[in-house]
Amino acid sequence: MASSNNAPLLGRCSGTAARHPQDAFHLPAQRTSVSEARRRADTLLHEWGADQQVRDDVELVVSELFTNALRHTDSEKVGCELTVVGAHIRIEVTDQGGGPGACTPHVQPGSVDKECGRGLFLVGALSESWGTRPDDSGPGRVVWADLPYAPAAH
Repeated sequence: MASSNNAPLLGRCSGTAARHPQDAFHLPAQRTSVSEARRRADTLLHEWGADQQVRDDVELVVSELFTNALRHTDSEKVGCELTVVGAHIRIEVTDQGGGPGACTPHVQPGSVDKECGRGLFLVGALSESWGTRPDDSGPGRVVWADLPYAPAAH
């Protein structure tokens, strides 16, 4: 799926129209895509007027979730969706499943002090909540995280 060109999603909340900035993109399942995903997330959040701390936290979470999708699945592409709703931003990273490490993601015991395996610990530390669900469109998985969202002070 191509980028939605930063078009806002118009939703309904209690009978009134509400704008929720949203964007989605897919990238090839290659190591270079991790930095591209971070760059895209940062650019979007900058355009949406997000606080620098929010941008930094989202960049790190996107990086960790993308890396896990590359490392632990046989995906040919990885998807990412960012949606701001009120005081939260939802990050969803979708893989295509498969591969020897394609089990349900979980925090590794003792992962704080290790180079490898601490990604989900960091996701949990930065997120108000996170989890997984099956991808509705195939054998893959969606790993999501909800982070606090604040606009930049002017």
